[in-house]
Amino acid sequence: MNALQKYFNYRQALIDQYVKGDMTKREYLDKNLDAVLSLNIKPFKNADTVDKALFNYQYYNAMAKDCKMCAYGDYEYQFQEQTDYFYAQKDKATMRVLQLLDYTGVRAYYISVRSKELKNKLFEIVLTEYNNVILHSTNESIRNRLIEEGCFENGTKKSLIDYYINHRY
Repeated sequence: MNALQKYFNYRQALIDQYVKGDMTKREYLDKNLDAVLSLNIKPFKNADTVDKALFNYQYYNAMAKDCKMCAYGDYEYQFQEQTDYFYAQKDKATMRVLQLLDYTGVRAYYISVRSKELKNKLFEIVLTEYNNVILHSTNESIRNRLIEEGCFENGTKKSLIDYYINHRY
């Protein structure tokens, strides 16, 4: 089993623990960040497989969430810039995943959120032929491309991982 497979298996074990209530969302995020960083793999410059692109997505998402948790007080501006950078990189990884899949087996839709800031902005991307992997974004370019490809559904739906999305950390 290669390092990426080990990471994805470990991440699934973390998700299972979170769903069971064995850890908080914050603990899950911290352990996922530790897992991403412990691989000693930097994001792939040439994400030529879905697994590599998904790792990039997870790496940048973990880094963005970590920065977001630090973006308070005197350091808010500095961490907000880093958060925005990591989310932009995550969106690039999302586009790469979609390109590699040629938009096959992809469903996307807006999701119901408690956050006023994310209402009518956050959407879920489900990779139905890739073990129902779930990605999230607010990026309009990604949304527009999903619409062009016929993958974006009308209306707002409950997230497949609503328990996670609507739980604060």
